[in-house]
Amino acid sequence: MATNMIESKLEKILSYVGAFFSLETLDTRLTYSKKTDTKKISLQNIKKTKKTKSRWNTFEFKIYGFSFLLVVPLLFKAAIDATSSSNPNYPKFEGLLSDGWMFGRKVDNSDSQYRFFRDNLFLLLGLAMGHVLLKRGLCFFFNLQQKREKIDLVIGILFSLLLHGVNVIRVFVHLLISFLITKVTTSKIFFNNSKVKDIGIAMTWIYGIGSLFLNDRFRTIEFSKVLPCLSFLDHQYKGLIPRWDVFFNFTLLRMISFNMDYIDRSFENNKNVVVNGNDQQKEEEILLNDIDRNNYKHPLSEYNFSNYLAYVLYTPLYIAGPIVTFNDYHYQCHHILPSVNKKRITLYALRFAFCVLTMEFLLHFVYVVAASKTHAWDNDTPFQLAMVGLFNLNLIWLKLLIPWRLFRLWALLDGIDPPENMIRCMDNNFSALQFWRAWHRSYNKWVIKYIYIPLGGSSNRILSTLAVFSFVAIWHDIQLKLLLWGWLVVFFLLPEIFVTKLFKPYREKPWYRIVCGVGAVLNIWMMMIANLFGFCLGQDGTKQFLYDLLFTYDGIRFTFLANLGLFIAVQVMFELREQEKRNGIYVKC
Repeated sequence: MATNMIESKLEKILSYVGAFFSLETLDTRLTYSKKTDTKKISLQNIKKTKKTKSRWNTFEFKIYGFSFLLVVPLLFKAAIDATSSSNPNYPKFEGLLSDGWMFGRKVDNSDSQYRFFRDNLFLLLGLAMGHVLLKRGLCFFFNLQQKREKIDLVIGILFSLLLHGVNVIRVFVHLLISFLITKVTTSKIFFNNSKVKDIGIAMTWIYGIGSLFLNDRFRTIEFSKVLPCLSFLDHQYKGLIPRWDVFFNFTLLRMISFNMDYIDRSFENNKNVVVNGNDQQKEEEILLNDIDRNNYKHPLSEYNFSNYLAYVLYTPLYIAGPIVTFNDYHYQCHHILPSVNKKRITLYALRFAFCVLTMEFLLHFVYVVAASKTHAWDNDTPFQLAMVGLFNLNLIWLKLLIPWRLFRLWALLDGIDPPENMIRCMDNNFSALQFWRAWHRSYNKWVIKYIYIPLGGSSNRILSTLAVFSFVAIWHDIQLKLLLWGWLVVFFLLPEIFVTKLFKPYREKPWYRIVCGVGAVLNIWMMMIANLFGFCLGQDGTKQFLYDLLFTYDGIRFTFLANLGLFIAVQVMFELREQEKRNGIYVKC
């Protein structure tokens, strides 16, 4: 009895610790509490799965727990030693460090992307609170609760003007052209013509992708060169962020979402029925499942230019997402989800603060970003060089996670619940396929809905995946090397897909978990080396790292111990996912 109680407590503690960074588990519990009428509402993440017996209290996992207590501090020590002032390489990157506020230490603020966010964090927090208070005040004093999209439209236009100044005209030209594509292809002249629907979809994608190339080539073209009478605009206010094209990439996703949802709704055979799965959705039932909200068929009159602009320019998510489909956004404008509650928002805000403080701690003690910029790793041990790369990857994860969570928190305070972009800690991944499902999850959901499934999905997996990663590469930046990167990702995914299918019939075998652990270790090495090459160490650093690993005594010893440590970590990852299933949660990553 006592053993069962200890095991239960251990599972609960690990569940909450694991969810502190990756919120899907805890968010699901808070959203779908016992008070929720789950009989009426289909739940995306709650599925009936075969429950396995917990291994947390076995002798095997007690050894794993002891290994974690021993190894994790050593990882931090190696990273700190590799970038401390006592390291001979310190003078190479000392000039990139700034005065910090924590324990009198320097801070590594050399990453330009995160530096912009970090230096303007309090400004963004003030802007978020000002926006939320203004909107709530307008709704309360003027009884505008049912017209929130009108408020979003006005505030969105003002916010875009503040950010881009006269360059907002360039954005609005794209918005207008994209909207006209749907109006033409969904006009009454062409109703019930499936070929016209295909033309509308094709034109949406051609113009959408073409706009990225147009922006890359003509983003700084003067207005006077387009029309001489517009020459006076060349000397007007260019906004707080003149690089309007950077944010346009996220705007494009919302443009395409509106068009695809609008076209799909326009060509429905029965336009008067609101569809939720196979049943007619009753108005009084709240859709908690984001898939149901994404497929919700609003009246055609709701797909108008005003709602389109309100959605595309929605202030909390305008800069960098998370990405919400038009159907979901419009639904939430008229239905307050149970997940938008004080308890959950407060807890989310506390987690956001914890993530910021974690980032600050790392930037004050582990100067791996500056070390990578200056290639300051001469005579470092393979262990130290590996930690420079590993902590660099963790900082990349955190620098993306923190802004996304701020914007999601902003939206939650405003009554909109967008998807969580990072639902797993970066170190809690063993599968390349599952990694991409958990990394920038709202974008992953977007490409699945609008690219992967329309092209055939799992029945046409290779071609669909190739199209997805080709678009992902072009969307990030118009460079040949990124396009090649996208194709290489698909190439590296193929062995995992093949081996997974090959061993699937043997899932119940006692050796299956061990074999999967070995395969997962190889997968992790592949993912780490690819990302170290692309984002951290570069060509020279990666070459040195691989040479030290394979051809030096210290490197061979480190490789053996690293493989052992990764195998232990993978077994813990497996059990964490089994625990989630025992708790009724299945997130496929």
